[in-house]
Amino acid sequence: MVEPHTHAAGELCDAALSVYSRALREGRVAAREADRAPCLRSFGLLKQDADDPQWMRPVPPAVALPGLLRAVEENITLQRTRGEKLAASFAPLIALDAQRAAVPDGPMVSIVLGLHRINDAIQEASEESSEELLTIQPGGPRPPELLASNRPREQRLLDRGARMRTLYQHPARHYPSTLAHFERLSGDVQVRTLDEVTERLIMLDRKVAFIPANSDRTVAMEIRHPALISYLATTFDRLWRLATPLFPQDAGEESTPGEITTRQRTIATLLIEGHTDAVIAERLGMNIRTVRVHIAKLAATLGSDSRAQLGYLIGQSGILDETN
Repeated sequence: MVEPHTHAAGELCDAALSVYSRALREGRVAAREADRAPCLRSFGLLKQDADDPQWMRPVPPAVALPGLLRAVEENITLQRTRGEKLAASFAPLIALDAQRAAVPDGPMVSIVLGLHRINDAIQEASEESSEELLTIQPGGPRPPELLASNRPREQRLLDRGARMRTLYQHPARHYPSTLAHFERLSGDVQVRTLDEVTERLIMLDRKVAFIPANSDRTVAMEIRHPALISYLATTFDRLWRLATPLFPQDAGEESTPGEITTRQRTIATLLIEGHTDAVIAERLGMNIRTVRVHIAKLAATLGSDSRAQLGYLIGQSGILDETN
């Protein structure tokens, strides 16, 4: 009597490994032995002997494995497709829930799946706008080809009399492609930078906004809820007032020897919070070597000989009080 054969899907049990190993060594195995491990047949690792059905012959592992891996990849694709369908089917439910919370008619929050659809949604909203484009662009430099592809859309908006306000992180001040992009635009364009900004934001006419809904930005939320739009616009305005002009007027960050710059104060704040150089670089959108140069300048200015002493001297110096 064949014993119950249970184990997780996609695994070879000990019985299967034993039978298959013997089949490889001996060139065949009795069919009744193969019945102890039916997963061998389902995986295509054993096939019936064409001359004698009482025997099973092994399929070489190098031949069987690619087929098994293909099946795994097909299953992953199937699950990914299922996930996309689930997200699409939940999108109207999310909008329905927003409406339930006493919002005006129409979808106030929509989920947009895929970079192509996101770009199409932004394009459509842009063509319907004529007053203002607000954007926040965190992280490193944007590829020149991406900037170039967005330029016609932005210029059409500017030609309709709209104004354009963009927030970057401070390292953008050193990206020639960024400055060149804005220099090619004609109209009311201003760019400012901060040490830290929020996640990416695109807002048009303070009526519709787009924000990422996942880490790789392949899913976005299209927001038309008046309360959420007001919140995002207020956040942008407050960041804008704190930011340093970059274009058309570059205020720079001049400092004299021994003076601690605004950026160094920001780094000092993150230092005493216990963050590593790598974390500070990621949060501020800077190269880690640049962060270490600023830390070295802080140490020299405050007379520190070690990292621990630097944290103490930052706290004692009162330099962080100047940021409040």
